[in-house]
Amino acid sequence: MSYNYTETTLDNGLRICAEVSDSAVTAGIGFFVKTGARDETAKLMGVSHFLEHMMFKGTETLSAEDVDLAFDNIGAEHNAFTSSEITAYWGAGLPEVIGDIHDTLADILRPSLRQTDFDNEKKVIIEEIAMYNDQPFWVLFESAMEQYYGNSPLGYRVLGTPETINAMQRDELAGYFTDRYSADNTTVVLAGNLDFDAMVERIQSMCGSWQRTNTTRDFSEVVRYGGTFEKHIPDLQQHYHLMMMPSVSFQDEHKHAASALAAILGGGDGSRLHWALVDTGLAEASAASVDTNDQFGEQVTYAVCDPSKSEQVADIMRTEMANVAGSLTELDLAKVKAKAGTGAAVSGERPAGRMQRLGSMLTTSGEYVSLEEELASIKSLTIKDLQAVAEAYPWVPLFEASTKHA
Repeated sequence: MSYNYTETTLDNGLRICAEVSDSAVTAGIGFFVKTGARDETAKLMGVSHFLEHMMFKGTETLSAEDVDLAFDNIGAEHNAFTSSEITAYWGAGLPEVIGDIHDTLADILRPSLRQTDFDNEKKVIIEEIAMYNDQPFWVLFESAMEQYYGNSPLGYRVLGTPETINAMQRDELAGYFTDRYSADNTTVVLAGNLDFDAMVERIQSMCGSWQRTNTTRDFSEVVRYGGTFEKHIPDLQQHYHLMMMPSVSFQDEHKHAASALAAILGGGDGSRLHWALVDTGLAEASAASVDTNDQFGEQVTYAVCDPSKSEQVADIMRTEMANVAGSLTELDLAKVKAKAGTGAAVSGERPAGRMQRLGSMLTTSGEYVSLEEELASIKSLTIKDLQAVAEAYPWVPLFEASTKHA
């Protein structure tokens, strides 16, 4: 199935991008806002995620129930997410309803932000935080991020804390919305079977009046704090161990090599960590990954095991990390290429997947790379490429965090 890329920008700075295919049987659209936890202040930690909730509470023309029915009545999928870097709202359905999906999304992105809805939603978010606090890995990870990045917003919690959510005021949230949810900080992405010119006209009619604010993102130097950290989690039966170190950014041309090496090290069954720890029964789970972000990145490994085996497991993790680049084989590379290529192709098979890939890519780097170009980059990787990125970003933990047992 062939896709053609096209884009335009409205006078107010709203960027509209699309991958269009007349052969697709569905279409998707998403509004991607370049804002997340890293763009917040300490006082307003969690405001980006809070706003995501508020978007679905109603507008001047739609109630919260109307919003749900607007999607359900046309059989459309829809969802939203908030990360440390992006807040996104998207929908997908048959080609004939893509305009209706747009209308609802555009409407909810200018919400009423009523005080009563704000007060009620606080309770929902506090419950969501409590749910994540029941997950040991999540508790350790969030605490580790705070230690690793110090006072930097890079370590802020996406959901915020009970303290920041309870203290937040409706007008503070509204002010953040006005500044960050501007036309020039938002990208509309589309994919699938659609008329691009007609959709641009439709988007212009509802979003052309959105204001430009010239808001920016702070790219201060990333400061990381090394060492070790222990987090006490009451009544915990298993041991969790996390290791972190710098890696490539999303913009780095070597990101595919870094991700391929991480997959060989700890990308599931067949990886080095799996065979050394999980297959031998020393750990219940162990994995490695590269998190590519806007202008910075991290390499992360973790393991879950019996507390009595924690030191042995940590030693093996460090050994496998140190040895992975020097022990690469052509078979390793062939397997990881096939897996990465399949993953990219599957995610891009449906217009909804292409739309989400497109939105994340353009919001982070601003530059378009076709799926075919990305697959070609993956297929062209060599062992030397993986070894070069390992030399630039060695798998040597700068920071280690673990759970503390009595």
